[in-house]
Amino acid sequence: MFIRALQLVLREKRSRIIGPGSPGFAVNAFSSAPSSQSQQRLAGKVAVITGGASGIGKATAAEFVRNGAKVVIADIQDDLAHAAVAELGPDAACYTRCDVSDEAQIAAAVDLAVARHGRLDVMFNNAGVGGRPLRPPLGAMDLADFDRAMAINARGVMAGLKHAARVMVPRRSGSVICTASVAGVVGMGPMADPAYGASKAAVLGLVRVVAAEMARSGVRVNAISPGAVPTPAAIRTFTTLLPGKSAEEIRRIIEENVNMVVAGTVLEAEDIAKAALYLASDEAKYVSGHNLIVDGGFNVTRAASRPTES
Repeated sequence: MFIRALQLVLREKRSRIIGPGSPGFAVNAFSSAPSSQSQQRLAGKVAVITGGASGIGKATAAEFVRNGAKVVIADIQDDLAHAAVAELGPDAACYTRCDVSDEAQIAAAVDLAVARHGRLDVMFNNAGVGGRPLRPPLGAMDLADFDRAMAINARGVMAGLKHAARVMVPRRSGSVICTASVAGVVGMGPMADPAYGASKAAVLGLVRVVAAEMARSGVRVNAISPGAVPTPAAIRTFTTLLPGKSAEEIRRIIEENVNMVVAGTVLEAEDIAKAALYLASDEAKYVSGHNLIVDGGFNVTRAASRPTES
């Protein structure tokens, strides 16, 4: 009874003290009232985006620039990267060639951001290679394919984490985001590529381990696990499964049959970019070690959609 009475007293005092216009009153964080801050969620921040010339990386670069960030696009697709910089504007974006399997090139991309802008606030380890949809049986797999996937998808992320820490930890601030995959969360069936799934699961392991260390230095580390996004790279991969189909036909197949469709919507690169924007922003100041799955519920519904055996 005493505890209950004390709770009532405290509640009554709060209702008298905290209200509109009082020092302790907080405006609803989800208010729809417009503000310059909400329009520029990354104002003054500097980001490096690996794989930023196309697909998820390009969409994220555009989203970051719209929200006030300066972006360094690190990629190996020279023509696409230069085109992306032209679209975003040379004051907002620049390009450096970067093969993420080479640690020195990742270090150089980070150093470029610091040299050009004096700081690095966001590292988006996004570059990667996809799986092989027509892989041979497990007993006939070439381990060179496994080594390549791990070198780019896992070791490349580790190098990005290392060199982001090198410049973020002394400033005691920063956000590192790593692109994983729903394939690293659940098995994708007999057609799944073990090398791809293992490399993306490794990314999730790295995020969990590194987030604990980096938290002591004020640096946040998170992952995003997309479902199947019809990026140009994904469409090229699916053409080996569906020869004779046009790129637009393959896009529709990915949208309608691979993803779990939610209320008539489809998963797009821009959806992943918005997830990255949240994790990069100060709105996620207490989010670290998290895997943000953006797959329309595929990972929790795929078991229910399997045909039952008679």
